[in-house]
Amino acid sequence: MPTGSWPSYGSSDTATTAPNANAALAGTSPNDKTLLPPATIPGDRMNATFVTLARNSDVWEIAKSIRQVEDRFNRKFNYDWVFLNDDDFDDEFKKVTTALCSGKTHYGKIPKEHWSFPEWIDQDKAAKVREEMKEKKIIYGDSVSYRHMCRYESGFFFRHPLMLNYEWYWRVEPSVELYCDINYDTFKFMAEKKKKYSFTLSLYEYVETIPTLWDATKNFTKHYPQHIVKDNAMKFLSDDGGETYNHCHFWSNFEIGNLNWLRSDAYIDFFTSLDHAGGFFYERWGDAPVHSIAAGLMLQKDEIHFFNDIAYYHVPFTHCPTGEDYRLEHKCSCNPKDNFDWNGYSCTPQHPALDILPLTHFTGTARYYEMNGLTKPEGYEKEQ
Repeated sequence: MPTGSWPSYGSSDTATTAPNANAALAGTSPNDKTLLPPATIPGDRMNATFVTLARNSDVWEIAKSIRQVEDRFNRKFNYDWVFLNDDDFDDEFKKVTTALCSGKTHYGKIPKEHWSFPEWIDQDKAAKVREEMKEKKIIYGDSVSYRHMCRYESGFFFRHPLMLNYEWYWRVEPSVELYCDINYDTFKFMAEKKKKYSFTLSLYEYVETIPTLWDATKNFTKHYPQHIVKDNAMKFLSDDGGETYNHCHFWSNFEIGNLNWLRSDAYIDFFTSLDHAGGFFYERWGDAPVHSIAAGLMLQKDEIHFFNDIAYYHVPFTHCPTGEDYRLEHKCSCNPKDNFDWNGYSCTPQHPALDILPLTHFTGTARYYEMNGLTKPEGYEKEQ
């Protein structure tokens, strides 16, 4: 793990275990307790955690997300939860989140050097760019904090001392929803199937926010060819063999991934190269295309997983599993007509696996199924 040059800093770490939710009085429920799901699923746990970047003002929105994750998944597994903030967490945030989480909770503060302008950035130039983006009405175009967040999620969250305790992470943001029960250990699945990065939604990035990101990427590949793996997912990123970027990215507000990969020399070199190019501040590079390009170039395509069975919502998009039988069996509450997968703006179909036909022959998630040699799920026509 290449930690030698990483900054060291302190953190506020509170580890607590949520109150026992099973201490109910006998006879208060009409349900036969043998029909209720167990508090936990037996078996070994992975060295894994949920991770959330939030501020104290987000407490009630993140509370909704935690409840979704706990009800649909984590009450069965009791995985830890790490919360990170560029300020100190207050007592209310800690009390509310600790009470909701079935695993241990940890609270860390982001150091100033990871949430500020690096010394090589011309702040006058950066300010001018923000003003121009504001005039063009580019989303978050004039936001300084959004840029700090994107840079932090791209290059630093996995280096926080609290995160160094773990090998796997599941990113959760405020106000998300999980629509179906998840009855297996997603972390264990990733490890057993040798996956390192995963997603539920993919789409095209705003072109105006990343005009030179691919140029910076090609500069990286020129200087670090040893980090580009064979049988990678370039076809997800480019329709012309890497000459240009098609702007597809995995939507990183949901991701389950391997922290050791993010802490590898390859990824650290990639982020450092991009960071010095200045695009986080001179443009508005997001962590989603950064993570996606890194995964697409530096992981083999079969190390990237599409969690089709995790029904997920983050405003304004929904991933709802196709197939009525699956939705009924897993107590899904999503409307299949809201499923984004078959929308023409979705990139999920371009997830590379098999070289069957050119990408231009497919639209929507159909590309994903065609390129993997899979039969489209029954009922997909109704969701187009």
